[in-house]
Amino acid sequence: MPPSPVPDPRPLTGEPLALDLLNTRWIDAEGSHDLLDRPDGLALWLSTPAVREHLGSAQVPADRAALDHLLRVRGALDVLVATPGQPDPAALAALNEVLAYGRIRRSLDTDGRPGSAVEVEDASWSPAWHAAESWLRLMDDRPDRVRPCANDECVLHFYDVSKNGTRRWCSMAGCGNRAKAQRHYARHRTA
Repeated sequence: MPPSPVPDPRPLTGEPLALDLLNTRWIDAEGSHDLLDRPDGLALWLSTPAVREHLGSAQVPADRAALDHLLRVRGALDVLVATPGQPDPAALAALNEVLAYGRIRRSLDTDGRPGSAVEVEDASWSPAWHAAESWLRLMDDRPDRVRPCANDECVLHFYDVSKNGTRRWCSMAGCGNRAKAQRHYARHRTA
């Protein structure tokens, strides 16, 4: 799928695939948004660099089946990020069910170099499977670095790759700047 000519409207992109899927919902000055509630939203998400990096040249239909599979994973991830360290059995079961529809096949190429390929039962499972597998990698690597934005009104999540692990905001230009402006206003208002 070629890149979409429509720009991605989300305020935070470029996160690992599982978090990128979570971040298909966001809140801004105009209200709440869900990229996956529009027919063209799924096609747009499938064309983003984060998704294309995982799917490669695989052709994935932007159809109801693919959307339903993704929404199932997003719902499970919503529960898991809300309860870190206390995994919800239903959310775990939902992710495990999606993961059962695919596998990583390891092999050697003709030159003897190792390789791997993702195989899914049906192309409509591919985006959901990759998002669930991305969550596994995050939980295996540094689960403490998966964080919600510190802005209570923000619903975005990020993977903190800062050296000292102290990132607080989905974006310093957005939520971080608003927090600084609010602190500044509160200091000067009391003075």
